[in-house]
Formats: sequence, structure tokens, C-alpha cells
Amino acid sequence: MSVKLAIVYYSSTGTNYKLAQAAQEVAAARGAEVRLVRAAELAPAEAIAANPAWKAHQEATSGIPVARPEDLDWADAILFGTPTRFGSPASQLRQFLDTTAPRANVTFWTALA
Repeated sequence: MSVKLAIVYYSSTGTNYKLAQAAQEVAAARGAEVRLVRAAELAPAEAIAANPAWKAHQEATSGIPVARPEDLDWADAILFGTPTRFGSPASQLRQFLDTTAPRANVTFWTALA
């Protein structure tokens, strides 16, 4: 039976997306079943439109599913990718993680690496 890996990432202009893609390729090549999902965008459309790289990346990756807590339930292993904002994960990923709080103590936080 193959390992099921959920890769949950947030990327505004594509750097963390490229890292997530690389992880997806390596894991799949090693036989893992991989689910690549992105944290939902929280920034206002005006902010995104003001940055051409951000806008282009959002359009290019619009087909990638938005992460749901069920993606973590499905997985045997989870990889998170995020930029930092003032030393903390991006708010987009933090909001997603906050939605998983009811599961945190009982379901999937049994081993962190």
C-alpha cells in the first residue's frame, strides 16, 4: 500500500508553489499517492491586481483545489509550505490550519517532524 501524502501550500507569486510541485514529483516518483492543494486566498482582489506576478500566479493555479480539512484526514503524511510574514506563516495557511483545530488533538497530530 502506498503512502498518501497531502501537500498543503500557500504561494502568492509562485515560489512556494514550485517547491510544492517539486515535492509532489519526488513523492510520486517514490510511489506515494499525492494530493496537492492550496490554501484559499484571503487578499482583496485589488491587492492582487496591483501586483502582476501575484495576479498571474493566481490565474495560473486557479485549477488547483482549495485545501479542506478532509484532505488531512485522507493523508498518512502532510507537508505544509508557506512564506513567512513577520516571522509567522502566511495568514492564508494559518486560517486553513485554524479550521482543523477540532481534529488536532484526536486525529492527525500524532507525529510531527
